[in-house]
Amino acid sequence: MVLSMNKNDFKLIVVIVLIVGVLFLFRLINEHKANTALVYHGSEVILKIDLNINNEYTVNGDNGNVVIKVLDKKIKVVEENSPYHLCSKQGYISNSGESIICLPNRIIIELPKNDDVDVEVK
Repeated sequence: MVLSMNKNDFKLIVVIVLIVGVLFLFRLINEHKANTALVYHGSEVILKIDLNINNEYTVNGDNGNVVIKVLDKKIKVVEENSPYHLCSKQGYISNSGESIICLPNRIIIELPKNDDVDVEVK
């Protein structure tokens, strides 16, 4: 069976491609790489991490240690104690506004939208 396109089909395809292209460009323009990460235990900030420095950090969660790795301005959880290891399966994040949430450990890694965050870590 041979399908034929008329002018309206072609116009619809062009409009859809243009909309997808505009949405893709909008996302690229608004994408902002973060420079810092805030690590929370519950609602308390326990660590502020500079994403420009490759390193590993260990923080204490409710179920034990959570190991956080920074590599090439990206951050992820590499090791933690939880039943399904969901936070270590989330992978790297690098854009402002993204976060990794480890509920069993009550650890949250947040990349703030405003990198001029002033936080005092106790």
